[in-house]
Amino acid sequence: MLAWFDEHGRRDLPWQTERTPYRVWVSEVMLQQTQVTTVVPYFERFVGRFPDVRSLANAELDEVLHLWTGLGYYARGRNLHAAARQLVAAAPPDNEVPFPDTLEALTALPGIGRSTAGAILSIAFAKPVPILDANVKRVLCRFHGVTGPPAERATETALWSFAEEHTPADRPGDYTQAIMDFGATHCRRTAPACGACPVHERCTALANGMQEQLPASPPRRDRPARAVRAFVLIDPDGACLLEQRDATGVWGGLWSPVERPFDKDVRSFVREWNIDVERSAAPPPFRHSFTHFHLDVTPHYLWVRARPSATGDERFAWYRPNDGREIGLSGVARRLLAGLDLDLDLAHPSGGAIPGKSK
Repeated sequence: MLAWFDEHGRRDLPWQTERTPYRVWVSEVMLQQTQVTTVVPYFERFVGRFPDVRSLANAELDEVLHLWTGLGYYARGRNLHAAARQLVAAAPPDNEVPFPDTLEALTALPGIGRSTAGAILSIAFAKPVPILDANVKRVLCRFHGVTGPPAERATETALWSFAEEHTPADRPGDYTQAIMDFGATHCRRTAPACGACPVHERCTALANGMQEQLPASPPRRDRPARAVRAFVLIDPDGACLLEQRDATGVWGGLWSPVERPFDKDVRSFVREWNIDVERSAAPPPFRHSFTHFHLDVTPHYLWVRARPSATGDERFAWYRPNDGREIGLSGVARRLLAGLDLDLDLAHPSGGAIPGKSK
């Protein structure tokens, strides 16, 4: 694997050219469930803005989530920020923040599991500690002919054992990058490049014609769907009302237009908020999919004659999409705000105020 890496591996990625623990940490967190090509520009912007642990810890969460907007899995950004603050709190003031170099210390930080810790220790500290991300699981399942789904505890235990067995004492960081890179570019989930595999003669899956069947997939489950209405309130100055999510959850800490259950229709929303609607638009509903469920969103754009009094709470903010303010926006929020660039008057036949508006 190291010989393959020396000849074919990627060694010019931005987190490889300067292997500091901080940069490796940020890159490994961003690479969780996200492809390299997607991560590169986000990584460069992120470390350009927050070049070290202390600068990240000193930032507001909104700044962090703003740079994370579009990358998805926002808990990763929240955990990075929380971990940075935890490290700074334990460090002497105004000194360089020491980065943990043990498995126990790293996995005690928010958002760092055993595999991410192994990547940091092997790549940044040259310690022979194994990793087991999705790419490595796929390589090991095929090489050793492991037939159980990787998510099952017994299978995962076996894979960790194989990962430890293969991690070398010499050049562990290069080996870690090699097996991850090889899994991503050659031992792919579909159409693996077995002919170019440096270990194909010893691969159990290839010998048995099972390379397309391994790793085994878990039982397929249908994702449930949840329906909501999104109310985009626009004031006379063109600012949109956003509501900040609670700190936990899929969009924890992010901002989005006011979202309510689907059974909250427009008329009852207008009465509840006591708003005077000048005109409205209702584009077609759309679906936003998460790993475990679908979100069906019915949008309503409401141009109001005055800002409702209920928005004085700090959970709410009036936001102009082009004013340069740095806040974290959910994926649905970005799509809804992008809708303001469309000719939304066409979506409402009358182009006027909706029935049931406040007087």
